[in-house]
Amino acid sequence: MFENLIDRLESSFKLLKGEGRITEINVAETLKEIRKALLDADVSYKIAKNFCDDVKQKALGQDVLKAVRPGQMMTKIVHDQLTALMGSEATDISVKGNPGVVLVAGLQGSGKTTFSGKLALNCKSKRGLKTMLVACDVYRPAAIEQLKVLGEQVGVFVYHEEDAKDPVKIAKNALAKAKQEGYSLVIIDTAEITAIKKAVDPTETLFVVDAMTGQDAVETARVFNERLDFDGVVLTKLDGDTRGGAALSIRAVVNKPIKFVSSGEKMDALDVFHPKRIADRILGMGDVVSLVEKAQEQFDEEEARKLQKKLAKDQFTLTDFYAQIQQIKKMGNIKDLASMIPGMGKMVKDVDMDNSAFKGIEAIIQSMTIEERENPILLNGSRRKRIAEGSGTSIAEVNRLVKQFEDTRKMMKSMTGGGAAKTMRAMGSMKRR
Repeated sequence: MFENLIDRLESSFKLLKGEGRITEINVAETLKEIRKALLDADVSYKIAKNFCDDVKQKALGQDVLKAVRPGQMMTKIVHDQLTALMGSEATDISVKGNPGVVLVAGLQGSGKTTFSGKLALNCKSKRGLKTMLVACDVYRPAAIEQLKVLGEQVGVFVYHEEDAKDPVKIAKNALAKAKQEGYSLVIIDTAEITAIKKAVDPTETLFVVDAMTGQDAVETARVFNERLDFDGVVLTKLDGDTRGGAALSIRAVVNKPIKFVSSGEKMDALDVFHPKRIADRILGMGDVVSLVEKAQEQFDEEEARKLQKKLAKDQFTLTDFYAQIQQIKKMGNIKDLASMIPGMGKMVKDVDMDNSAFKGIEAIIQSMTIEERENPILLNGSRRKRIAEGSGTSIAEVNRLVKQFEDTRKMMKSMTGGGAAKTMRAMGSMKRR
């Protein structure tokens, strides 16, 4: 996401390269390019203009330290304004109540049903809440079936009523069942918004919009907010929106926070919206905090300690390595993860990199016997030939993997003490060779 905006802003800051100080002239030239970049990102003219006016006011009133170049100072000012434009701080949802009730609304095709499933998994696994999903979108029968499938995937009960046509009655019945059976949270997926909100008095009302529709998403949110007065926005399909105008504009238009961003079809592909972290990524500063959080979600501390002991004793095997690959893949798309590392975003932008890049390595390891994985020293010429044929690779690729594994194992042994984070870095360096 934001690829084009990232490139355009970087180019605009280059106008200040070599300048000794910030002046009204060079600021005007830079802001002209920034405004164009925002407009190309599908930010409305009014918001783009107000943004640049705010940046100009702060830039011209700024005392530039001798140790800081004008381009660096402008980057800092733009970063702060982007963060403010998107809401400054992450905003959590309210799940308190007996039970808490989250009403999920959105236009057909916005991704609200998929989001409902993702939110249920998030609240169940990360917040430890006994969660119920409620199928109230009676106007689109496929939505009920979809929610039932999603509920089964994430292990959450889905309340639905066959052939029922009154969404308000369904919502009330679901709430009564939730209270009776001790549910902590009820998530209602519906197309009927106003009547259900009045009937169940939700603790949180979220409006889901498709980020790929840009300013149409912003306008839709504005209209519905006037009708519904929702508590927050969810942006879906953000991975398909390279411009990012909706993320940049929607807070300023509706004065309601973006609470979640959803990307991809995987049910765990749901993230809290952090304005500062998004600003970091837009300006090429990476997002190490999110990267670490993703790692912490996937790496078990006890397993990490066991792995560290094996590394210290030089007992790390290809079986362990294969297991680590699976953990890394669970964190998300490799290219997206790489872009969270400061300075890496631009380097991997044009690189064809995804989780399929591991397939060759996985195929080779899977073609080995358990004994060979545990004792790579057994891999003589005939065994390597068999493995190459079994994995659909060449003997040269098998040889390269074995050599890289041995080099990586030595490197990892030398740096034991850093736990899973260092292990991940070593895994990544091996993959890139």
